[in-house]
Amino acid sequence: MADDLDTEKEAPELLSDRSSKPWLDMLGDAEKVFQRWNDVCDNIDKLYADLEKKAATGVDREFQIFWANLEVLKPSIYSRPPVPVVVPRYRDRKPLPNVASEVLQRSLQTSFDLYDIDGCMIELRDDLALTNRAVPWLRYEAEQTDSGFHEKVCWDHLDRGDFLHKPARKWKEVGWVARRSWLTGEKGEQRFGEVWWEADFTSDNTDTSDEYKIDKKAAVWEIWSKDKGIVVWVTKGVEDVLDVREPWLDLEDFYPCPKPAYGTKQRRSLIPVPDFVYYRDQVEEINELTARISALSEALRLKGFYAAGQEDLSTAIERAVADQSNNSILIPVSNFAALGGAALKDAIVWLPVKDVAEVVTALVALRKQLIDDVYQITGLSDIMRGATDPNETLGAQELKSQYGSVRIRDRQGEMVRMARDITRIAAEIMAENFQPETLASISQIDIAREQDIEQQIAGIQAQVQKALGDPNVIQMAQQNPQQAQQMKAQVEGQITELQAKPTLEKVVELLRTERVRPYALDIETD
Repeated sequence: MADDLDTEKEAPELLSDRSSKPWLDMLGDAEKVFQRWNDVCDNIDKLYADLEKKAATGVDREFQIFWANLEVLKPSIYSRPPVPVVVPRYRDRKPLPNVASEVLQRSLQTSFDLYDIDGCMIELRDDLALTNRAVPWLRYEAEQTDSGFHEKVCWDHLDRGDFLHKPARKWKEVGWVARRSWLTGEKGEQRFGEVWWEADFTSDNTDTSDEYKIDKKAAVWEIWSKDKGIVVWVTKGVEDVLDVREPWLDLEDFYPCPKPAYGTKQRRSLIPVPDFVYYRDQVEEINELTARISALSEALRLKGFYAAGQEDLSTAIERAVADQSNNSILIPVSNFAALGGAALKDAIVWLPVKDVAEVVTALVALRKQLIDDVYQITGLSDIMRGATDPNETLGAQELKSQYGSVRIRDRQGEMVRMARDITRIAAEIMAENFQPETLASISQIDIAREQDIEQQIAGIQAQVQKALGDPNVIQMAQQNPQQAQQMKAQVEGQITELQAKPTLEKVVELLRTERVRPYALDIETD
């Protein structure tokens, strides 16, 4: 939620009905549409990294192939932060678009470095790899302090539960988007007034992600409705909307977020389908076989019997099976002849484990086949995993590498597109909202002001007027009119050159002109 909204004036005439029920019902319907996906993602999150389960002892052994696959996949999708590139759309060397593009590019580069675009992109990458949907949200913040006016563009990674949109078949059909924020009683009252204390602070509307929080936080939804052209804030428990305003950001696509990055989607909808569901059966079988191999491996211990002692055969066998120490053990048996140990070579009779070893070998082979099936489904070739066969030809290895890269190319493209869209929205916010002094400060570019140009022109004109009043100059001009005309043309050229020189005000005017900027500047990432 943008902190600079407190200076905006509320516009109650934007809504004839101030009831929050239609908006909450709209959000509830959207939550139902995505509920199944969220439930599946909850299980995936626990499977991927559940410290309580992973650190527990006495549980069945598991083969962590899901975690291993993702750790290979994630850096293949995204590995380094984007670098904004702003250039004139047409390379005709006009000075104003050149300077404007440099100012905007430097401003974006500084913001990317200062406000950790890489951290946001890594979280988006992880969401895309695990759940097949990633959503960023951009904010414009402005604050007046004793040291001056501070402006910045922030980008937030939204948790999948904190983002909703109108269910639709395609993104261009989406009529509204919403993000959920969590506010304490004090912050809520500061933003919305005393009506905030009517909010529902029960467990289903409060932030439970941190069990150590002292202050309860209630959920507030910020809804950007493109259909109605307004922004609305609602929360459970409050009958009326908390606030309604016109959008304070004039963005080309209206929303302060780009189209989410998607992997596989359910046909004719925007409901993601996590990749894990396609090989969940194989992972469960692999874990089951791993637990079985582990249990049978406990029986692969060398144990034998020799003639001595008072124990009978049955008791000795029970003792041998019950002993789980890793050391080999010899147990004395009174009726040793029952084991057939008559010859000297049979002085020690070993407990047979060959059958167990054969079963374990078969289980390992079956598990390897299932692992190969997982790699076939996911497309993670052995080259991408760093494994190779020395007997394979170079062509075979290159083919596997190309095959693996093709399977992840779409997700790489989504991350590239996401970085580009974030860059363009950030550029829009800077171009249309940042003060000229902020752009000059953040870009650290040496650019003249209109006042400086006017002073230089005034100085030249003053020199000309002074020269025209000098009798010696007048006499020289009369004696050599051709030289006088050259000097006059030179002065006029200097003034024309100064007037055409790009200034900060002209740059800002170009950036502010929304209808001109897309035609003059091209905004991309490296």
